[in-house]
Amino acid sequence: MPIPTGRLVPTDQGYDLTLQRTLPVAIEHAWDYITESQFTERWIGPWEGVGDVGETIKLYLAFEEGKPGFKVEILECQAPEHVRVKTLDDTLPWDLAIELTQPEGQTELQFTMRDADPSTIGEIGPGWEYYLDQLVAIVAGDPAPDFDDYFPAQRSYYEDQRPS
Repeated sequence: MPIPTGRLVPTDQGYDLTLQRTLPVAIEHAWDYITESQFTERWIGPWEGVGDVGETIKLYLAFEEGKPGFKVEILECQAPEHVRVKTLDDTLPWDLAIELTQPEGQTELQFTMRDADPSTIGEIGPGWEYYLDQLVAIVAGDPAPDFDDYFPAQRSYYEDQRPS
């Protein structure tokens, strides 16, 4: 089983879920995997639309049953370091950000799900662990992980972080 690393971090507005990964490529190449549909389709799913700030794209979750699609608004984008989006689904109104930095030739990725709901963190946390590990595997040319190694195995790790 992969070791979970995400953290539920208290903020002034509630809680953020944060996860970090290291990508073994230069920041410009890592940026392509975060923002270009032909690369995102390899680890989370393809998207269609205009990829500019203020625009709405449709992202398809290629590794979920039925490959559902949903609208995503691009809130912020500063290539190649920062992108922030918000899902426009009534059931999944998620505010997501990725920050990239490049110390010593690799790219450090920090993923943040702003205002994460602690009551659902046991289901959401393992999913993001899986997707980010899949991103690392694809970039490194390694075999993709198996979701069954993440859920429900990592559920208790995340549930233990819920505020009391």
